[in-house]
Amino acid sequence: MLGKRHRGPKPLTAAAVELTDQADRSLLIVEDDKPFLERLSRAMETRGFTVTSCDTVSDGLAQIGRAAPAFAVVDLRLGDGNGLDVVSALKRKRPDARAIVLTGYGNIATAVTAVKMGAVDYLSKPADADDVVAALLATGTEKSELPSNPMSADRVRWEHIQRIYEMCNRNVSETARRLNMHRRTLQRILAKRAPR
Repeated sequence: MLGKRHRGPKPLTAAAVELTDQADRSLLIVEDDKPFLERLSRAMETRGFTVTSCDTVSDGLAQIGRAAPAFAVVDLRLGDGNGLDVVSALKRKRPDARAIVLTGYGNIATAVTAVKMGAVDYLSKPADADDVVAALLATGTEKSELPSNPMSADRVRWEHIQRIYEMCNRNVSETARRLNMHRRTLQRILAKRAPR
């Protein structure tokens, strides 16, 4: 190609070196934000993964049915359902697979549910490719740092609502009844992003 200089190979990050030890580098990305999906797919390919991408739960489940990947990055809220269903299906088909959940609607209850369903980590958007690779390849020996600032009262309320929502198996009517809240009010709260 004219006009481009060859700069030589980039130095490998620690995560990329660890990835070279992996025999199976297959990665499924399920994300309905198409520009983000394309950017993340390209970034993960440059880091040594063999990427398959989907933008719906049904496509993700179909891909797992054809060939369960070694790794997965799944958005929590997709147009046709919940990304945790993809994580659960992957862990049933391939128990050694490592999956992480990405979302713009981060909350503790959903993070706990994601981990119970087999996800190895839970990252809030926007997460860059290096964070994703580090989460996928983490050994579990690293200790999490304590938060530098505690949650606001609004965030604590949000977390409580999300915890009850998860306990009710994401049933809005039952959650509203338990919280003594109007169903529409609860739906509006659930549709919003988490407060800071």
